[in-house]
Amino acid sequence: MCPDPPPARAVTATADDTEFRALLDRLSDKATADYYNPFTTFDWPAAIPTDELWMSPELLSLHGTELMDELNTTQLHALSRWESVNFYSLNVHGIRELLIEVTRRVHTPGFELPSEFFHHFIGEENDHMWFFATFCLKYAGKIYPDKSGHFPEAPRDPDIENFLVFARILIFEQIVDHYNVQLAADSRLHPTVRHINRLHHQDESRHIAFGCRLVQLLWERLLDRGLDDSALHELRSYLGRYLTTSVESLYNPAVYRDAGIPDGFALRKRLLTHPARQAAHAKVLQKTTSFLNRIGVLDARH
Repeated sequence: MCPDPPPARAVTATADDTEFRALLDRLSDKATADYYNPFTTFDWPAAIPTDELWMSPELLSLHGTELMDELNTTQLHALSRWESVNFYSLNVHGIRELLIEVTRRVHTPGFELPSEFFHHFIGEENDHMWFFATFCLKYAGKIYPDKSGHFPEAPRDPDIENFLVFARILIFEQIVDHYNVQLAADSRLHPTVRHINRLHHQDESRHIAFGCRLVQLLWERLLDRGLDDSALHELRSYLGRYLTTSVESLYNPAVYRDAGIPDGFALRKRLLTHPARQAAHAKVLQKTTSFLNRIGVLDARH
């Protein structure tokens, strides 16, 4: 969860931000203390039973709808298995994107202060991508392909582009962490599932603390230099589309097909507009939208 931000103030690319530096030092020290070797940490079982839950029922895309009540135990287990695989597949694709963007900025002008922490971030995210991919390939034999399509490029203004890149990363990480926390604590799930989600949350808690502060600093830079109404509207529209797209990626027709549920595309369309699912979306996004509203990025009236 993002802490309450410090009072807004002007920030320049070369400013010696004492508070930010102290945060980076704390997070880097914690990353070093928490370091683990993913290649030796996991004791991968030969298989995970298919007659048990792989994802908490409360996190499934049918939860809260009348369709959930129609599933028998076998169908529930199958849906939880394939939605679990879809969730980890989304992590693989999302991490690949954020690694590209962060690597492009490490040791570049404007990112002098966070570059040391970027190295921790990059190393940890690479580890995460490996263990999520390993889970999918070992226990499902596949990674679901990225069906999100090409998201429109950020405006070609370096300051706005930098802000939107790290805002997207923060949105992605907070959505994933919402699931990690619940999956790690669910005693109904296999220990390997709980272990993966516990370790990911451990690392992501640092990444989110870093992301919240960096997003605010980048936002303050935009405000300091001036942001006209047109640019602000475009920025908010872009983030609104990204929030929507991110949530909708959790509804995969291929998952419904693999779980033996017919008419996956029609089901997806029906679920996305279901009142119970709309409420679930708001819950998943609550920490992110509250933070972005609090620092003035989003318009709380909409």
